[in-house]
Amino acid sequence: MGRVVVEVMPKPEILDPQGKAVVGALPRLGFTQFTGVRQGKRFELEVDGEVTPEVLDAARQAAETLLSNPIIEDVVAVFDATEVRA
Repeated sequence: MGRVVVEVMPKPEILDPQGKAVVGALPRLGFTQFTGVRQGKRFELEVDGEVTPEVLDAARQAAETLLSNPIIEDVVAVFDATEVRA
């Protein structure tokens, strides 16, 4: 079984109240090195078999039409969950 990860973030010009709340709480917990937070969404889509380029293309289409609101969000990543990401 394969798994595709889709990451969606608010567009930069959209206010992010959840991110603002988190960035306000971080210093109170001793995390003073962070100056900004944007909170997004992560979806994990399971598929039968391996993740092929065709599966990734279908996931991109699903991300753009269903998993994100293109007016206020950007699809920032679509990748095979077995990929090593920094």
